[in-house]
Amino acid sequence: MFDLMKKSLLTGIGMALKTKDEVAELARELTKKSKMTEKEGKKFIDDLNKRYEESRKKLEKNIEATAKKILKKTDLVTADQLKTLQKEIRELKKAVIEGTSKTQP
Repeated sequence: MFDLMKKSLLTGIGMALKTKDEVAELARELTKKSKMTEKEGKKFIDDLNKRYEESRKKLEKNIEATAKKILKKTDLVTADQLKTLQKEIRELKKAVIEGTSKTQP
């Protein structure tokens, strides 16, 4: 029964919109209620923390990918693209100014 509860909780961590502290507190409560040994409880909490971090990173990647798709569909310029264009403009201005000063007597 405990394994089923543990698996269900671990599976749900990725979907939960709780903070890391809330997840840790819930894990401590479950550890006490299920009368786990200290070693089992620590392993359980470590597993939860690991899954939480994995889920958080995966969510960040998904959000970033979605944002990029939206920018592409709306044809907006990203900050990196804008910086690249600004750099190119500065270089072109410099080349024009240098070219103009060489042609003037």
